[in-house]
Amino acid sequence: MITCDELRLKDKIDTFATFGALDNGGITRLSLSPAALAARDEFCKRCRTLGMEIKTDDMANIYATLKGDENLPAIMMGSHMDSVVQGGNYDGILGVLTALEAAETIVAERIPHRHPITVVVWTNEEGARFDPAMMSSGVIAGKFDKKLMLESKDKEGTTFGEALEASGYMGDIKNRLNRKDYMALVELHVEQGPVLEAEEKDIGIVEGVVGMVNYEFTFIGQADHAGTTPMKYRKDALFAAANVIRYLHDELDKLDSNLVYTTGRMNVSPNIHTIIPDYVKFTLDARHQDSKVINQVVEIIKSVPNEVDRCSVSCKELWSRKTVAFCEEFVDFVEKNTNEYGYSSMRMYSGPGHDAQFIADIIPTTMIFVPSQNGHSHCEKEFTPLENCFKGANVLLQTILDIDKK
Repeated sequence: MITCDELRLKDKIDTFATFGALDNGGITRLSLSPAALAARDEFCKRCRTLGMEIKTDDMANIYATLKGDENLPAIMMGSHMDSVVQGGNYDGILGVLTALEAAETIVAERIPHRHPITVVVWTNEEGARFDPAMMSSGVIAGKFDKKLMLESKDKEGTTFGEALEASGYMGDIKNRLNRKDYMALVELHVEQGPVLEAEEKDIGIVEGVVGMVNYEFTFIGQADHAGTTPMKYRKDALFAAANVIRYLHDELDKLDSNLVYTTGRMNVSPNIHTIIPDYVKFTLDARHQDSKVINQVVEIIKSVPNEVDRCSVSCKELWSRKTVAFCEEFVDFVEKNTNEYGYSSMRMYSGPGHDAQFIADIIPTTMIFVPSQNGHSHCEKEFTPLENCFKGANVLLQTILDIDKK
């Protein structure tokens, strides 16, 4: 079987690791920042060297395309280049670089292909500079209102619209991904978890993205002096919140073992060591592929009474998503090719969200996972060995070629 070039792929990974590089080996490459724009410039330079045509749309998504032998819709592969603060060198960018390497292999080996083949770079996937995450693919898929997205501000007060106009990458809305001009997307990504490495598997065959709910709880008590208020008279909002968190964890643990849930954000007021807390907010994030389990989670959330430990309690849904199932035929292609290369694999669902989950509403889509060492992601310790990157690139290449033949 045809393979990519491992040393070429290493050069790509090493080069792009310099854009936004930090002293401890990670990167901060926020969307449309100078570091991100430098990475985009390097990407476009390499694409032009391969003879690819480059277009951008109104959300600054980049589409670099190898012309096909026939006038057919294009097959897409790619991911995003932006990172979180103090992130790693593999999340998102590896999907772009393996796609670029697959395209370069097609050019170098003169592999015939009927369809145009496009490497895509999505803008502002992380949402680390401008809320929300997966912004640009979300606008394209009709999940987000473009006007509101343009008004999203970073910590310095710059709007996404201002950064977009200043980037030099804002193109024509006519260049957006659509059902007429594109027929498939395959996104390679690091797993961002420990399962593949723990199970000693080379490739994750991604069947879809799990559904999730995110709720925010609010507790209102009474602020009083920590030294003079007897315990039996207190309305301690933090104590009430702690008891509800314990209750939620105990009840959620009774559900399916594949359910994951997180109390990820908490705000306490007045947050002074001599005052009883009178106001607490915390979030609960829960994820599972089966909608029935998610419904059970919601039932447990709604079973929390409106008064706990003499404090009032309320909750509201911040956001949610349904489980996204990827194209079965493409998932099978990934599994077939993994087996033919002799790589080990397992089928799995993605816990994190990806641009692919939005694009799946427009065109048939699937994903390929490669292992994350020790499960680290969104941090400077994020790492995937070159051998695993290379294996992922090979499976990506052959999957694109299989889709081209169908």
